[in-house]
Amino acid sequence: MNRRLFWKLCLIIVTGTVAFFYAIYMLTSRTEEGMSYLAENDQEQLIAWGREAEALYFAGDQEALIAWLDTLMERENTWAAVVESKLHSIANHPDDQRYYKSFRLGRSVRWKIHLYFKTNPVMEVTFKNRSTHFLIRLPQRMRPGVYWGQARIILQIVVPMLLLAIVAIILYRHIMGPLRQLQLATRSFSQGQFDVQVSQRLGNRKDELAELANTFDQMASRIGEMIISQRQLIADMSHELRTPLARLDVAVEMLRCDPANESCIDRVEHESQQIRKLMEDTLTLAWLDNERPSLNQEDLDLVDLLDVVIRDARFEFPDREIAANFPEYAPLEKSNNRSLGQALENIIRNAMRFTPPGRCVNVSIQQHSREYQINVADEGPGVAEDLLDKIFRPFFREDRARSSSHNSFGLGLALAKRQIEAVGGQVLARNRDVGGLQVEIYLPIQQASSE
Repeated sequence: MNRRLFWKLCLIIVTGTVAFFYAIYMLTSRTEEGMSYLAENDQEQLIAWGREAEALYFAGDQEALIAWLDTLMERENTWAAVVESKLHSIANHPDDQRYYKSFRLGRSVRWKIHLYFKTNPVMEVTFKNRSTHFLIRLPQRMRPGVYWGQARIILQIVVPMLLLAIVAIILYRHIMGPLRQLQLATRSFSQGQFDVQVSQRLGNRKDELAELANTFDQMASRIGEMIISQRQLIADMSHELRTPLARLDVAVEMLRCDPANESCIDRVEHESQQIRKLMEDTLTLAWLDNERPSLNQEDLDLVDLLDVVIRDARFEFPDREIAANFPEYAPLEKSNNRSLGQALENIIRNAMRFTPPGRCVNVSIQQHSREYQINVADEGPGVAEDLLDKIFRPFFREDRARSSSHNSFGLGLALAKRQIEAVGGQVLARNRDVGGLQVEIYLPIQQASSE
């Protein structure tokens, strides 16, 4: 059994899970980063305040600068200052003067703002002399990431739930699609549509569900054939029973008129035996068709079995000849003496029945490398070529309009075919070039091990 669905689901789930977490991580990171920068107008506002403080500072009007800072702090509910930075090296004076020029006391308005810090950062606008700085604690109204809490809930809970729901729907439809087709097919089959096929509805799927569909198709085909066969068998059997029952009615009526009529008693006994045999053969055929048992349990000698069958046939048909061409012995492993004997008996009796009196039936055994071939050739009228396979059907009759004869094969050949198949063999029929019908039986010399 292939495991394509298993590996497909593993690939989808493993790859999808990794891609899912990576996508959520990247989406969260990019969203957080995008929300960590000051808005463009807020950046311009901070720079404008820095330039205004710079102008007041270089104008030398300290009182005006202090008043302006007080007004700004009151309006924005924060603190602001203008400070000078004078760095004095205590040890190991840096050679790179860019360190002094780029030194900052606060954060540049272009930098990211950490969204997780509770206090607002101190922002800085450096004056042209690089040693004086306008500092202001970022006003609350300018703090970025106001909606970061809600965005994080959406990105870490809502979006994953939606994505997982979509994946679940896709997987559900991928799995339930074939199961739904199987359900519809089962419903159609229960309503009597025995030719329903599921695998054709699944397209080119080659996974476990496709194997399930193929198994259902095989089961439906076999059960449908069995039901149709049983219906036809019952119909044919009821038809076949009418003739002996009608003869029984006539014989019983004659017995009422003359209770001492022995011929009527013989007729009643004969018809009773015919009905009993018909019922037994029908039950056996139904059992073989329904159960399809493997009747390969004992070893036997094919020559001995055929000798017994031919001896009985000569007694039953004394006005016909049987020519036997057998080897000294033909051992057969793992077969069934009773079923094979009954099958050979039905085939040989059928050949004797259609062979005219005074003519001959030829029975031979040919041994091949792996099988025996038993040929039963009669000198009867034969069968139309397109009907050779149908003579193994129960109660098959040859149409008068298509043949000069009106052959009826009853259950004998049908039962023989099922019994031969039950021991691992096969049977077919063909017309002889010189006239008559030849039935060929092929039996494996040694059965293949069932283990």
